[in-house]
Amino acid sequence: MATPRAEGAGPAPWAHLEAPARLLLQALQAGPEGTRGGLGVLRKLGNRGAELFGWDRFLEALCREEPIVEGPDCRLELKPLLLQLPRLCQRNLMSLLMAVRPSLPENRLLPVLQIAQQDPDPWLRALGELLQRDLGVGVSTEGASPLSKRCQRQLQGLCMRLGQGGRKLKLLQNPDPKEKEVDKEEEHEDSQKLGKRRKDPEEEPASPEGERAPKRFRCLEREEEEDHEEEKTERESLETLADGGGASPIKNQTVVRTETNEAGQNLADAKGLVENVELPKAVQDQLPRLQQLLKTSGEGLEGTPPVELQLLHECSPSQVDLLCAQLQLPQVSDTGLLQLCSWLLALSPDLSFSNATVLTRSLFLGRILSLTSSASRLLMTALTSFCAKYTYPVCRALLGPVLQAPGTGPAQTELLCCLMKALEPDTQVLMLGQILELPWKEETFLVLQSLLEQQVEMTPEKFSVLIEKLCEEGLAATTSMAYAKLMLTVITKYQASITEIQRLSLAKALELNTTFLRKSLQAALRHLTS
Repeated sequence: MATPRAEGAGPAPWAHLEAPARLLLQALQAGPEGTRGGLGVLRKLGNRGAELFGWDRFLEALCREEPIVEGPDCRLELKPLLLQLPRLCQRNLMSLLMAVRPSLPENRLLPVLQIAQQDPDPWLRALGELLQRDLGVGVSTEGASPLSKRCQRQLQGLCMRLGQGGRKLKLLQNPDPKEKEVDKEEEHEDSQKLGKRRKDPEEEPASPEGERAPKRFRCLEREEEEDHEEEKTERESLETLADGGGASPIKNQTVVRTETNEAGQNLADAKGLVENVELPKAVQDQLPRLQQLLKTSGEGLEGTPPVELQLLHECSPSQVDLLCAQLQLPQVSDTGLLQLCSWLLALSPDLSFSNATVLTRSLFLGRILSLTSSASRLLMTALTSFCAKYTYPVCRALLGPVLQAPGTGPAQTELLCCLMKALEPDTQVLMLGQILELPWKEETFLVLQSLLEQQVEMTPEKFSVLIEKLCEEGLAATTSMAYAKLMLTVITKYQASITEIQRLSLAKALELNTTFLRKSLQAALRHLTS
């Protein structure tokens, strides 16, 4: 019979879990820095050469109901493990799930988020809603933040003063009486929400924020909306990269084609956007110095990055795009490119996801698409090193656009194949997820084969998507040697993962194959049954 567990006494709720899961939850319970500690545990587990962390089993265990004695009358109740964890551990766990979202299986994550909504803690519910929004399950972002509207406005004002004040903080000005009235109204609304008072939507007064927003916030709000849209677009394209099993390949192809069709319109809109964007004054003042640095940079120069590059942290993605255009980064020599990349990689703190994506596009995309022969050693070194640190931006801004570009030829394919061979194990999964979402063609077969030759560790769900795509493409690639070699790589290097149903599907896909590798492929498939 279960006994009541006083706080700090008795076994921890996770005592019966596997060792890696116990280590992770113990790190998450270590204090305010628990999320960082959890990431450290995952990194150490990977460095030891052990198997990938079992997210499927871990998330399933969080949802499993277990008996627990609660209440003054000592009632025995069934309660999911997630709701039995200490409050600090719960919050750090949700923050960790947001950080590693691309590597989580969606079908296991959704039940965890639904259980999180049962908890009375507003922070836990808000983090769960943000994750559900990233999964695209239709959760509105309104009200997802644990901060009150008044607190959000004060935070915006502080950020604005920090951005505009340079090295000196401007003194807080006397608030406008009208703003005081708005703050009081919002404070009253927030107190009503915290008290869980019921109120029909029709009875709520219209929000005055759109009309009464102070002038000093309007520019900031427009910029935040612009950055939010860009972040949302980037994250949506990466949601299933490390999962691969959440949607059918046909649906994914439709999404990619839609993005390709909209690319021209986005480029046309970019010109109008640049006209409305201005660089921060500090960046404008240092522009000549940055231009001079790019002209005098040489191969092999090392050391700390120029202090002028720290100004990138003060720019929004649209401002970084404008800065790249004014510095003419696409025209920088390969020698200058390598030096600039070494400086960017040495920046502390790291570049944001959005800014790194803009820089990836500006530094590499046009340069790679214009290749007519093999890439230089300098270009290859710069790209490999940048990808090692900023894998998500490279995956978003480079891999898909290059593979789908109409002018992709041997030079571009060779570069991507070399890049696939240089990837670290944890970044291989991300690249595989991106390729699985794209429509495949001859160049895709070659790049994917180079990646799969590295023995990519993938979940059964992702492997199922890979097999499904292979079988689907087999009908249209009956004469393709690149496809046949790709199929041979999968059968020989991943034979332990192929189920009997998948073997039969692959055999059917090879029936119409006309290459000289057909008999070898069929023999390899028959060998799987022996």
